[in-house]
Amino acid sequence: MNRLFYVAVFAIALIAGGGWKLLQPSPEQVASGAFPLPGAAMAQETTATDDDAAAPEIMEMVLGAEDAPVEIIEYASYTCPHCGNFHNGPYKQLKADYIDTGKVRFVYREVYFDRYGVWASMIARCAGTQEAFFGITDMLYETQSSWSRAGSDAAIADELRKIGRVAGISADQMEACLTDGDKVRALVEWFRANATEHNIDSTPSFVINGTKYANMPYDEMSALIEEGL
Repeated sequence: MNRLFYVAVFAIALIAGGGWKLLQPSPEQVASGAFPLPGAAMAQETTATDDDAAAPEIMEMVLGAEDAPVEIIEYASYTCPHCGNFHNGPYKQLKADYIDTGKVRFVYREVYFDRYGVWASMIARCAGTQEAFFGITDMLYETQSSWSRAGSDAAIADELRKIGRVAGISADQMEACLTDGDKVRALVEWFRANATEHNIDSTPSFVINGTKYANMPYDEMSALIEEGL
């Protein structure tokens, strides 16, 4: 038996401080938050699963040395323009200066504002490896202004499929990913648990050696990293 698939996520408000503000949704917002999956023919239904079935395992996406002295966890959304600005600028310097040199262990965790961020996450994770995930993540942020503004749901889904094809994901594999309601449920629950643990209220947010920080200039982040080395 099929049912409509609903994803309860946080509402958002744009703020001037260089990030997107997360607001806890009201019961009415949660109840009306229907986000269909973009599978073949824009399928909006997924097969109900046994409540006792094991939830899909969510892979933590990590770059850098496991024993690096500094750990940075970034919380970001593929549809957040401030996250795009970070990844297309300061992140590249962070990677060269600290991640690739073994000084920082970098963890990327998705935040979901809307259906398009969920769909982008499904594409990024579809290839199944951390290396591929970060490669697709780079492409998603580099082309964010085009795919996220393509217009209709169908147009945005098609733009995301193009990115998947460039990354070497087959059409069949992509459709399997984009219709995996169980995976979406697991991702959203994972996101909500992480966001609650670290009290995430805006994106991008950074947890540096256990302390949460809002978006900041690269020189401020570098100074915090140097303190931890």
